[in-house]
Amino acid sequence: MTNKDSNKRIVRTGPYPELTPTAVIVGYVLGALITLSIGYACLILGFSIEGSELAAILGFGILRGVLGRNSIVENNINQTIASAVNSASAGMMFTVPALFILGQTEFNAVLMVFSCIAGGVLGIAFIIPLRKQMIDYERLTYPGGVAVATILKSPGAGVHKTFLLLSGIAVSGIVHFTSQVSGFENWNLGELVGMPDYMNGVWYISLMTIGVAFIAGKGGFCFIIGGFACYWILAPLLNLLNILPTYETLGALEVSMPKYLRITLFRPVGIGMLVGGALTGIVLALPLIVSAVGNMQKAAKSKTAHSTDEMPIRLLYIGIAGAMILLFIIAILSVEGMGIIRGGVMAIFGTLWIWVAGVILSECIGRTNWSPLSGMTLIAVTILVVIASGLGDKAAIIASIMVGAAACVAMAQATDLMLDMKTGYLVGASPKMQGYAQFLGTWLGPALVMAMIFVLHKAYGLGSERLPAPQGQALASMIKGILGGEVPVQKYIAGAGLGALLSASGIGGLGILVGLGFYLPFNIVLTYSIGTLLRLLVDWKKGKNFSEEVGIPIAAGLIVGEALVGVGFAMYYVFVGGMRT
Repeated sequence: MTNKDSNKRIVRTGPYPELTPTAVIVGYVLGALITLSIGYACLILGFSIEGSELAAILGFGILRGVLGRNSIVENNINQTIASAVNSASAGMMFTVPALFILGQTEFNAVLMVFSCIAGGVLGIAFIIPLRKQMIDYERLTYPGGVAVATILKSPGAGVHKTFLLLSGIAVSGIVHFTSQVSGFENWNLGELVGMPDYMNGVWYISLMTIGVAFIAGKGGFCFIIGGFACYWILAPLLNLLNILPTYETLGALEVSMPKYLRITLFRPVGIGMLVGGALTGIVLALPLIVSAVGNMQKAAKSKTAHSTDEMPIRLLYIGIAGAMILLFIIAILSVEGMGIIRGGVMAIFGTLWIWVAGVILSECIGRTNWSPLSGMTLIAVTILVVIASGLGDKAAIIASIMVGAAACVAMAQATDLMLDMKTGYLVGASPKMQGYAQFLGTWLGPALVMAMIFVLHKAYGLGSERLPAPQGQALASMIKGILGGEVPVQKYIAGAGLGALLSASGIGGLGILVGLGFYLPFNIVLTYSIGTLLRLLVDWKKGKNFSEEVGIPIAAGLIVGEALVGVGFAMYYVFVGGMRT
């Protein structure tokens, strides 16, 4: 053999593997793992995080590290499917827990799953025609999609990050398992240092909470401000003014001072801030709404809007029609006495809201990386409750949340797909293949989340101190108010005004973040502050690149490890009996 022959390289011909059975299966497995983890965290912290980056890191560990597959676009399909499965975690955790909090547990869970699947299909089908306009032409940023593309383009770093992530899973899982077995879930450091009890110096033992805060970085600082303002500023001020209740009063009510303050004051004000902040965010997004409508008109007129690399528009129309019919059937079957007209109105409104809100949110997250999902959901369910109000309180609650959950999942799917499409655009993936992958991921998430909700509720109780489900609590309070229940209207209004002012400051989601700090138990906020300060310190001392390459994978592992152990303990309690707080 000549030297010339020995220097010949084998050149690969044909397209790289993309939508393969391996990518689909790995996507399902990782999607299930991420959905359980982020869904569990969502019930504690009240907000969700994007699962695409986590799926891309784990995908490299499996596809490249274990299976020896080197296709970037194949891993992109893996993370697209995994994040599509995970989209149900935010969509359902923001809505379905409200049924349990309101005591309406006698709903058809199978129908709820199919409703969310139908919503997911609608959300994807409505947003796909806008892909070319938003990404190819307008070049919207989609920072989350850019971050995932960076991981996919660094295969060696991807494998290294996988090991870091697995290390975080192991440490977090061991710590949480130990805290569960020993019962040491909170540490009253305030009592040890002589802090007044109204300042609430109890720390939640949770590496998951630290991990979420580390990933959020500076964005979580406003969340911390809300909690500290409640217990370290307002509570001492109330004490100076002699407004706090006496310990005899607390003894009669059988509550501690921090719990009394949270239930009677800080939580209702926080709920008002969530609503006011979300609504103001939507008002501020009106220019984006006009832009989004204009984009749709341009996309419809463009002759090249659907090339051979795009999904067939006929298939999208079929998906929209089928999902809308399914949503109508689900509305009819959700409760007795719904009627064809009322059910049709709910299905039509739900479909139109999915279309409009999906476009708005995709434009918002593309420009600002912030999505007012909770606010859009509150508005949708509020209107649905009004439509169903003639059926009686129980039927109105079940029917409105059944359709509302579908709308929330649809909005989550729409924003997730556009983030993934941005990633695909940067790594040279096929939009058609990504569209198919997103559809393939819609069915699994709702089934997993629905099962997990029942398990967690039976074990711990949704809306409890253990699983506060902040978004579900806010939605439940709104529904109570609409149906004429007893609600602290003045505190809601005060909170809404404060949330609106904060969101009008120009900082995306400020009113919502501070409102969550008011709403959540302060022990969670205290522990969250550790992760935020740690991120700021690492960024300062080691640099942002170190935080992204080393810190974030470990932090993601902390989330997964604790969440899996927490769900595991919940299943144990369900099967053998025991804990429910």
